[in-house]
Amino acid sequence: MRKRKTPFDDGFQAYLTVGAEYEGEEGIPKMLGLGNIRVPKGTVSFPRCKNEKNKRLYVHFYVHDYLFSDFLSATKEYVELLRSFDGVIAPDPTILIGQSKCLQATNVYFSRAVGYYLQRNGIPVIPNIRWGEEKTYSFAFLGVPKHSIVAISTHGCIQKDKETKNLVRDTFMKGLPVMLDKLEPTTVVVYGKAPLDIFGPYLEKAKFIRFPSETELAHEGGENHGIEL
Repeated sequence: MRKRKTPFDDGFQAYLTVGAEYEGEEGIPKMLGLGNIRVPKGTVSFPRCKNEKNKRLYVHFYVHDYLFSDFLSATKEYVELLRSFDGVIAPDPTILIGQSKCLQATNVYFSRAVGYYLQRNGIPVIPNIRWGEEKTYSFAFLGVPKHSIVAISTHGCIQKDKETKNLVRDTFMKGLPVMLDKLEPTTVVVYGKAPLDIFGPYLEKAKFIRFPSETELAHEGGENHGIEL
């Protein structure tokens, strides 16, 4: 096999994981220690952060995937922008129920790879945890140090839906205790609503800090800061 004169672009941005260690059969990158992260004072979505004057916020990616696809394909171009904020919640590529396990694992890979890369560039990063049905449990929680702060989103995940017999809601509820047992987080940042009928049984396992979604703030008002459950 001949040696390439120019690097091969496979779409996975190999520079993201230079020096990284990997976990599991899927090879999920391990994020670095999380000693420099803090519970956010407030949050701002990635599409809005370019025009945000308040830099004492954590940037999140709890928006439609197409709104941060450019970031995933050219992460290094956004380092200076993100470095101006208090920190980042790692990207949240969608994991669809019933999707190929390979694609589900790829989306976890990207979240950890980008998180690791931003950490290497001095940016505090809270790991984002996203799971699907039971088959995702073997990789959805890999690459994240135990006993630290993690972030999850309930936005679009906990609504009751007769048409699907609450499939998405039930999937979220079944995976939540698994995540808590696997990672034993000290604090869980929750983006979106956090009803006690879902979170109440686990309040002794971790501290839960809820941040209203941008949709909530637009329709219901309120302040963009954390509320402990």
